[in-house]
Amino acid sequence: MTVTNKSALPPGQRFRTLGLAVLEIEAKAVAALAERVDAHFERACELLLACEGRIVVLGMGKSGHIGGKIAATLASTGSPAFFVHPGEASHGDLGMITEKDVVLAFSNSGETAEILTILPIIKRLGVPLVALTGNPASTLATLADAHINVSVAQEACPLDLAPTASTTAALAMGDALAIALLEARGFTRDDFARSHPGGRLGRRLLLHVSDVMRGGEALPMVGPEVKLSAALLEITRKGMGMTAIVDAERKVLGIYTDGDLRRTLDHGLDVHTTLIRDLMTPKCKTVRPGILAAEALQVMEAAKINGLLVVDEDGRLVGALNMHDLLRAGVA
Repeated sequence: MTVTNKSALPPGQRFRTLGLAVLEIEAKAVAALAERVDAHFERACELLLACEGRIVVLGMGKSGHIGGKIAATLASTGSPAFFVHPGEASHGDLGMITEKDVVLAFSNSGETAEILTILPIIKRLGVPLVALTGNPASTLATLADAHINVSVAQEACPLDLAPTASTTAALAMGDALAIALLEARGFTRDDFARSHPGGRLGRRLLLHVSDVMRGGEALPMVGPEVKLSAALLEITRKGMGMTAIVDAERKVLGIYTDGDLRRTLDHGLDVHTTLIRDLMTPKCKTVRPGILAAEALQVMEAAKINGLLVVDEDGRLVGALNMHDLLRAGVA
C-alpha cells in the first residue's frame, strides 16, 4: 500500500489517509470475489448441504480465527459445525471427525503444514474436503473435492505481509457459503431464534405474551359498579398503573389508568361517589396471549400506551402486561 507524501501530512490526516487506503484495498478484494461464485462455489455448497454429520472447520493462525467465526455462523444458521485446531488434531482431536462429516479448510497459502499432515487421515475416512485458499495450485487446493479461490491482489498491510485483505476475503466467502446454505435449508426466523435463546433477538422472536403477562391474583380488575376509590385501591394493590373493568363473566368492558386519574382529578370529580363505569375507556386495546411479546410492544408504541389487557377469543380477561414487564423480559 502506498500513500503519496504521507509523511508530510498532519498526524490526524495521515491516520485517516492510511485507514481509508486499507478499506479501499479490502473492498476491492471482496469485490473481486464475485466472479468466483461459480461452479466451484456451487460444488462446495452441494457437499456442505449433503453433510449428514457436522461441518468440521480447520484453519491455523489468522485463518483459524476466520474458521472459528465461520463455524459459529454455520452452526447458528442451520448447518451444524464446529472448529478443530489442526495442530491439536494430530494429537487426538482428529477423533472428532467422523465418516458422515465434511471438512471445510481455510489456508491462504494452501500449504499449511498442520492441515497437510492430517489430510491423509481425512482422505482415508472418505470425508469430503472443501478448501478456501489463495493459491489454486497449492497442495490443499489440488486435493480438495471443491476449491474456492480467495486470493487477493495485495494485503492492506504496507509490508504486504500481515493477513488483512486475505482474511477479509476468506471471511466474506465463508459468509457467502453459510448464507447460501441457510437459504437452501429454508432456515427461518423461528429457527434462528431457537439457536439464539439467550440473546435479545431470540427473546423477541420466542417470547409470547403468555410468557410475560401477569395473571391470577396479580391481575387488576374490578366490576363496573364499583366506586372510583375502590378502583384506585385495586390499581395500587396490583401495581400496574391500571385496572380492567369486567362484567360477571370477566369480559372486558374497559380500562382505567393512572393517566385517566389525572384527567379525572382535573375535572374535580368525587372519588367516593363516582362509578368507574362512567370514567373507564371502553373499547380499549387488547391482545391475545398467543402473539409475540414483541408484537404487543408494537401495539403499545403505536397507540402510545404503557399497558395492555390480554383476552381470550371470547373477550374474557386472562392477563395484563405493561412496559415494565416487557423491559424485564428483555423485549423492549
